[in-house]
Amino acid sequence: SRHKINMIPMASATATYGQKESSDQNFDYMFKILIIGNSSVGKTSFLFRYADDSFTPAFVSTVGIDFKVKTIYRNDKRIKLQIWDTAGQERYRTITTAYYRGAMGFILMYDITNEESFNAVQDWSTQIKTYSWDNAQVLLVGNKCDMEDERVVAGDRGRQLSEHMGFEFFEASAKDNINVKQTFERLVDIICEKMSESLDAADPAVTGAKQGPQLTEQPAPPQQDCAC
Repeated sequence: SRHKINMIPMASATATYGQKESSDQNFDYMFKILIIGNSSVGKTSFLFRYADDSFTPAFVSTVGIDFKVKTIYRNDKRIKLQIWDTAGQERYRTITTAYYRGAMGFILMYDITNEESFNAVQDWSTQIKTYSWDNAQVLLVGNKCDMEDERVVAGDRGRQLSEHMGFEFFEASAKDNINVKQTFERLVDIICEKMSESLDAADPAVTGAKQGPQLTEQPAPPQQDCAC
């Protein structure tokens, strides 16, 4: 189900990292994931392909921020994904960055046929570092790999950039359904790995590390601004 969100950032829209839902047995954990990148790189199509297994070639710019919900099974756990589709235009930046807080994972996307979108990856990475918490996991995705004849960003360049940034890398196609499911599942696996490590690690408050969302047994607050 797709949800339209009012253009007002709200705390209730922030899912908790590794949140354990004690009052609802339909899932074990809820992860908040954001798809970010320049306008027209295919973020919305990528989300629709994953959540609905659908694709439309028509481009309609996302206004503000929307999200979809999908529940998957990983490592014997039922995990509810709250996947946010963000607007790429600069005029929405203040709105969209307000949603970075509490995100456990980011899909940072560029278009392999658009050099400018690739050059903007560093700026988007800086946005993540500025507005999210230190342990948020990021995958770099070069979308539209079906358009090989129009490629301007070689796969090796994307791979080298991802290695430089410390991100894992996929080339994908929402249109041809290439590496869409794999991207999301790998991101979820990395989040689960880091969550497990954090449970074994010392309290970050002791080490002075920047606090991220913590495991909790409390249910998420209701999303009052969702016109479902």
